[in-house]
Amino acid sequence: MKKLFPSIVLAIVCIAVSGLLAFANKLTQPKIAQANEEKLNRSLTDVFGDADYRISGKSFENVNRIITDEKNRVIFDITVDGYEKNGIQALIGIDSDGKICGIGIVSLKETAGVGTKIKDDKYIQKYIGLDNDNFPDDTVISGATYSSKGMRNAVSVAMNIYESQKGEGF
Repeated sequence: MKKLFPSIVLAIVCIAVSGLLAFANKLTQPKIAQANEEKLNRSLTDVFGDADYRISGKSFENVNRIITDEKNRVIFDITVDGYEKNGIQALIGIDSDGKICGIGIVSLKETAGVGTKIKDDKYIQKYIGLDNDNFPDDTVISGATYSSKGMRNAVSVAMNIYESQKGEGF
C-alpha cells in the first residue's frame, strides 16, 4: 500500500488540475471569442470603412469567412502559413471590378521586425489595384521570404476564389 500511495496522490492531483484547466477554459472561451470578433470588426472598419457587412455562408479552404457589403466588395478573412504555421490572418478585399481594394492584418504571428514588415502600409500598397496574382517582384521581402510569400498566398487564395465564384455571387 505504501508504494501505491504516491501514485494515487499524483493521480488525484492530475485530475484536480485537469478539472481546473477545463473550468478556466470554459470561463474564458466566450471572452476570447468576443475579443477576436471585436478585433476583426476593428480591422474591417480600419481598412474598408463603415459599411453594412454581411457574412456569407460559403466556405473554402484557408478562408475563415467571406464578408460582403453594400458596395459590392467581397472581403476574405484568410489564414495562411508564413514563417509560423497559420501565422498570418488577413482581410483581403476585392471590389466589384475584381481588383484588390484593401488588405488588413487581423493577426500576425511572424518574427518581430522581419516578418512583421508585411503589415507596413508601403508593402500592402503594392497589392492594391491588382486584378490577378501575377505579383511584382518587390512583393517578396528579403529576409522575410516566408512571410511575404504567405501574404502572396493569401492574396492568391482570395483572387482565385473570387474569379471562380463571381458569376454565382457570395
